[in-house]
Amino acid sequence: MSYSIRELKKKEFPTLLNEISDPPERLFTAGTLPPPEHKILCVVGSRKHTEYGREICEYLIKGLSGFPISIISGLALGIDSIAHRNALKYKIHTVAVPGSGLNKEVLYPHSHRGLAEEIISSGGALLSEFENETPATPWSFPQRNRIMAGMSHAVLVIEAEEKSGTLITSKLATEYNRDVFTVPGSIFSRQSEGPHMLLRLGATPIRKPEDLIAALGFESLDLKPKTYIPENKEEEIVLKILEIPKSRDEIIRESKLPAFAVNGTLAVLEIKGVITESMGEIRIN
Repeated sequence: MSYSIRELKKKEFPTLLNEISDPPERLFTAGTLPPPEHKILCVVGSRKHTEYGREICEYLIKGLSGFPISIISGLALGIDSIAHRNALKYKIHTVAVPGSGLNKEVLYPHSHRGLAEEIISSGGALLSEFENETPATPWSFPQRNRIMAGMSHAVLVIEAEEKSGTLITSKLATEYNRDVFTVPGSIFSRQSEGPHMLLRLGATPIRKPEDLIAALGFESLDLKPKTYIPENKEEEIVLKILEIPKSRDEIIRESKLPAFAVNGTLAVLEIKGVITESMGEIRIN
């Protein structure tokens, strides 16, 4: 696919970005930026992540599904791309801020051009202060990190070595008076050195999605997502049918699925609190 790039007007800049001490003079974008009511979470981490880092990134982002949250990251190899891909997987709005211009020929890394296109087609965006044809340089990455930290309500560090460039983003977040979250890791892993240093400096430890949701300021009564994302094809079919409450027999007939598959799916959805059966009729909560 092809995408169009446009320059934002000052009044269109992400609101929080206007509050930092060194805001960008210009911003270019492709796609759709976060709606104003969204909490914006910057997720960053090591390019040389561990399997633990990958798993925790997916676990935490999956738990944000259904909340008015946008995930910001840098399109880089490692945790950045894992964050974007899981945001797409769980239908969470995401924005990539590369260390280059947005033109396809210079977009960095080149291996993530397809990911960039998928972000745009899913309703997300690319964002950069660099002219469209500007290639990535060693200095452009620290510069773009301030965009990510500045436009976010909080920064989550998954994994990072003690002298990792990832920690530049968390340092900027502190300077901009943003919250810094991090995930504790193994004391035997070099990728835990950065998070453990952040914890010593007062970062909020994140161990599960509920920690992250609460730290972002959602009230406990709102911990249940407003929309449920089906986890398989059967759930998707059943929930589509239940846009209007139906009896169990009607669901089986309309779904064209085996009765055992429908009954099993309904049981799981009821355990999850997604549906309720009453007086012979099943409805979405």
